[in-house]
Amino acid sequence: MPKIISVKNLIKKYELYDKPIDRLKEGLSITHKSYHKDFYALNNISFDVEKGESLGIIGVNGSGKSTLLKILTGVLKETSGEVRVDGKVSALLELGAGFNMDFTGIENIYLNGTMMGFSKKEMDSKLDKIIEFADIGDFVNRPVKQYSSGMFVRLAFALSIAIEPDILIVDEALSVGDIYFQSKCYKRMEELQNKGTTIIMVTHDLGAVLKYSNRVILLNKGEQVATGSPHDMVDLYKKILAGKDVNDIVTEKDVNINKNANIYGDGKAEIFDFAIYDKNNKVTNVILKNEEFYFRYKIKFKDEVNNPIFTFTIKDKRGTDLTGTNTMLEKINTGLAKKGDIYEVSFFQKMRLQGNEYLISMSCTSFLGDELKVHYRMYDVISLTVLENHNTVGIFDMESEIKVDKK
Repeated sequence: MPKIISVKNLIKKYELYDKPIDRLKEGLSITHKSYHKDFYALNNISFDVEKGESLGIIGVNGSGKSTLLKILTGVLKETSGEVRVDGKVSALLELGAGFNMDFTGIENIYLNGTMMGFSKKEMDSKLDKIIEFADIGDFVNRPVKQYSSGMFVRLAFALSIAIEPDILIVDEALSVGDIYFQSKCYKRMEELQNKGTTIIMVTHDLGAVLKYSNRVILLNKGEQVATGSPHDMVDLYKKILAGKDVNDIVTEKDVNINKNANIYGDGKAEIFDFAIYDKNNKVTNVILKNEEFYFRYKIKFKDEVNNPIFTFTIKDKRGTDLTGTNTMLEKINTGLAKKGDIYEVSFFQKMRLQGNEYLISMSCTSFLGDELKVHYRMYDVISLTVLENHNTVGIFDMESEIKVDKK
């Protein structure tokens, strides 16, 4: 496939001054004394994009993602390096970019169309399609300064896709729209993708990255960490989110614990070394929907406990128990735990919950007669993020199969 974008040794450097007067001092210095610090927003970035490819760009805030997109669209000029873009580019970057705030939506459609190189006659033919997709009603005839951020993005995206560009570049702006509009946008992006449009997408929605990208670039602090398959790059990104170097091996000791977790018990046992593991046995707090994973913790007994019960629960942010189990429900006889014994308990699961943020709780309890004794309980101690690449209704997926027969 032909290369539609080529970036080689791209550098974007800014000179940062502590005080405005320092810039003047530097300019007037006979000895050429430097009063600034060099900041590399992008440092030695290189990649190619083939025609029809969907490229995701991910990284934490400040990693250089938006700077890279602005250079690709010509909004910014690189400090050094080579950037080549072949084809008609439509970019949805910062909200309102390219819009005149005093013009109406209709006037801005024609203004932006002219900036993209289209004649009035060509924009006339596209107008109804743009208005229909934006679905902002009579606001299309009002000045855009009266628009909400959601209206901005609806009109901007409708305009961006209506021209059927060779290259569609989308920044985080889609996160502003409601879920229905986002769904419509992604469906339209799939249609463009099937027609051979090259798509470059920057987003924090890792589920969208996994679903819509063929390849992903991971940036961090202006550096190109790696380029590869969506799943591999998301795994690396999860390490960065956890504050780890991408070459580090994440262990149970690296798990981010809720310092405000509710922890209590009678002291006969203590839970330690707890973590979530993905299907590759890597410690993580991000799991893909429908992916196999397991949760493991260790318990040290400080007193004798007969047939201890080990529990595991996932809750939503409101504190509602969504799912979980324990050794008693699973009819597992754990025997007599003596003082000094250490047990290791693993709960193997398949993630059925929808994409969202969740909290994990665990405990070690037992019964003394009919009375439940809590030896060690940890409520909401670890956060769990579930990424989805297929939506259903509700909080979990029943893996429904639909059959439709026309009679």
